[in-house]
Amino acid sequence: MNKEIRFLLNNEEISCMVDIRKSLLEVLRENFSLTGTKEGCSVGECGACTVLVEGQTVDSCIYLAAWADGKSITTIEGMENIDGSLSDIQQEFIDSGAVQCGFCIPGMILSSHELLEDNDQLTRNEIRRGISGNMCRCTGYQKIIGAVEKTVERRSANKKVSSSN
Repeated sequence: MNKEIRFLLNNEEISCMVDIRKSLLEVLRENFSLTGTKEGCSVGECGACTVLVEGQTVDSCIYLAAWADGKSITTIEGMENIDGSLSDIQQEFIDSGAVQCGFCIPGMILSSHELLEDNDQLTRNEIRRGISGNMCRCTGYQKIIGAVEKTVERRSANKKVSSSN
């Protein structure tokens, strides 16, 4: 059975027919060629398929595409700035060497983004907890945590400069 759904995908209004049994992950990859969202475990455990639904992280492998109807969805492809440059967290992952094979990185970045949106002061333990739904087999997490810490520091410094002007 198919259903027409309408949603905002990376700030673009979308309408498409979906099989009501398909996951959001399948629809993003198959219908829209958004391959930054990865399929890892297919049971919502690894975080490789993380996307933002209404600004909250969701494992898209266990989230039905039909549930996206009327919602705002952000994938890693939608994280860049308006001018096409990388977001600050994306750039910091690169600058900090937090990217290795790249398989988990889109989900890690989206989880980090959500964490940073909710908090402007984070401890190392809060960062660990915030990305705990995402598994990485390459980095050992230290550089990822460091990239999030540096982004927090940079944003805090920018706020101080902005408030003094």
